Amino acid sequence: MASKFTELAIDCADRRALAGFWCEVLGYEVREEDDEIVTIGSPDVPEGRRRLGPVPPTLTFAQVPEGKVVKNRLHIDLNPTDRDQGAEVERLLALGARRADVGQGDQPWVVLTDLEDNEFCVLAEQCP
Repeated sequence: MASKFTELAIDCADRRALAGFWCEVLGYEVREEDDEIVTIGSPDVPEGRRRLGPVPPTLTFAQVPEGKVVKNRLHIDLNPTDRDQGAEVERLLALGARRADVGQGDQPWVVLTDLEDNEFCVLAEQCP
């Protein structure tokens, strides 16, 4: 049997603020929180990684002392579910995201950064 992708760990300076941002972006909720980490996940799959088959991955935000230095080597791609790309980008900007130029040129996706300058992309295709 192969492995399944269940969690993405993200180092950050402010675990609560970044987890709150991504909860708003993804419609997730806080699953666990302690002095060092906050884990968020889909309310539609409360059993998370214990569920058979594919699951929406949880995101775990671990507070670390060092800051981000360079462009991410791994990033999240988002597809809007109930609006077009432009409207989703505007929603994310209102949540605190910022536009970013990582040398992408003229592409059909939009590059943004979260509250701690982690890059992510908003793709053009809607995926309900």
